[in-house]
Amino acid sequence: MYKQFRLVDHTNTKSINKIPMTALSSFAVDDAIATAVGKYESDATLRLWSHPKTVVLGTPDTRLPFIKKGVQYLAQQGYHVIVRNSGGLAVALDQGVLNMSLVLPNMKQLSIDAAYDKMYTFIRQMFQAYTKEIKAYEIIGSYCPGDYDLSINGQKFAGISQRRVRDGVAVQVYIDITGNSFERARHIQKFYEIGKGSQSTSFNYPTVNPHVLSSLDKLINEKITFEKVKQLAINTLKSTAKYISKQSLTDKELTIFSRRYEQMIKRNGNIACWLNLSTHP
Repeated sequence: MYKQFRLVDHTNTKSINKIPMTALSSFAVDDAIATAVGKYESDATLRLWSHPKTVVLGTPDTRLPFIKKGVQYLAQQGYHVIVRNSGGLAVALDQGVLNMSLVLPNMKQLSIDAAYDKMYTFIRQMFQAYTKEIKAYEIIGSYCPGDYDLSINGQKFAGISQRRVRDGVAVQVYIDITGNSFERARHIQKFYEIGKGSQSTSFNYPTVNPHVLSSLDKLINEKITFEKVKQLAINTLKSTAKYISKQSLTDKELTIFSRRYEQMIKRNGNIACWLNLSTHP
């Protein structure tokens, strides 16, 4: 791990530059930080963030034959729906889910797998006092499946993706800590059923099985809380980095953020139209 790190805690942040802090703006923030970190204008950064009931779609999801109906279904269940700019497929977030972004420089020297491994190692260190059984491999039947699904005894509780911007890498993970993981998965399952319908597709969308997903508190059989996991992340960073700052976003990062946010708004224009929403949530 890098000797010098910045910690950015956005879990209770309501807005940045008067822009509401939603999942939409969170991905723009990560792009801004990755751009600055890649240029060595900012230290490598661990960013913590969370959002109320939100489903984050991947670009392939937008090609579902009946995507409009799928999005409308999620909205009817009370979810805010966005399309992210990083890899992967649909993921359900809420206040029992912690998101972490590990933003690192030197993309050209850091392979995709090596970046994933850094987050995987970090997560294993975070929870080493609770379990040594966290594995990384694809959990068939989970939503947003991939080689870096994190599971205990075959049940997924976290998933890692990454976004590469200029020479910076944002490795992002969601950690399902508490709450009704079965219900989250059931809504994603229904989204794909509606969105795909009876049509055949060239892309292999997941057939979600809610039974293969769970929350961390159930898997480790401990009353672990969102705040406790946040502290575990901070303690792990302290044990691996020599110096940690808590500097907020720089002026340059804020400028990049505003530009990236507008790009995210354009990316999500169709969803706003389908739900008859303003483009600025």
